[in-house]
Amino acid sequence: MSNSSKRWHALDAIALREACEAIEYGLMEAGALGTETNEAGSANVTVSGYFDLNPEIEMVRDALLDALRIYNFAPASLIDLKVREVADRDWLAEWKKDWQPVEVGRFIIAPPWSEVAGLGDRIVIRIEPGMAFGTGTHETTRLCLKAIEKHFRGGSFLDVGTGTGILAIAAAKMFPGARVEACDTDTEAVEIARENARLNGAGEQIHFLAGSVDEQTSSADLVCANLTAPAIIDLLPLLLVATCGRLVLSGILDSQLELVQARLLELGADSFETYEDGEWVALVV
Repeated sequence: MSNSSKRWHALDAIALREACEAIEYGLMEAGALGTETNEAGSANVTVSGYFDLNPEIEMVRDALLDALRIYNFAPASLIDLKVREVADRDWLAEWKKDWQPVEVGRFIIAPPWSEVAGLGDRIVIRIEPGMAFGTGTHETTRLCLKAIEKHFRGGSFLDVGTGTGILAIAAAKMFPGARVEACDTDTEAVEIARENARLNGAGEQIHFLAGSVDEQTSSADLVCANLTAPAIIDLLPLLLVATCGRLVLSGILDSQLELVQARLLELGADSFETYEDGEWVALVV
């Protein structure tokens, strides 16, 4: 007997208010299809992540603790975790209704179902929501898009940590003749990025790879690495070698900027521009 009533699983993370963004990021990294934030008191918030399968609470806890570390919050910022079942009220469709196009310079990041008018020379990128760091709404993505618009002049482009593929798609749509490559260590993210590229008519132009930059990576005129500060510091020697023009480093909190700058100076890169959006910083080398 089939069950026509779909059940979703919500994981409620109670945390200190100032750690809200880190918790949202951690839930999406753990595979949540969407998040919702509610006030839990004067000092706390409850961030709910929605999963189609019952999440392993310890796996999610590890992802949240990693996110807190990246954002420079203590583990105690996560107060409690609870899992509950949610009746199918088509919450995903309701969430999608609130997902509006985002304008970043020439780029308009929009879900497939939205209508975008008055384009002119604007470039529309259609992205299926599913990862918070790939929908154009996050500061790190916006910083990269601004850098691409300013510095990419065609030729070749490499997107390290592609996520939903938005940066690679932006480069491909700016210059349809450019050689565009993108990689991510998350194989599921690579499949999502491929699908988004097809959705934007760039599926044949962009070469996607499961993995990361290494000694065999072809150099590119513009390299974007939208990662985290620790990952950037580890990969910097390889990123610099893979760059024959400009290198964009994003995913850096302002509190981590000096660490990244110090590593750049160690490697002989002493000229870079700094861009800021909220507490996030991008460097263009």
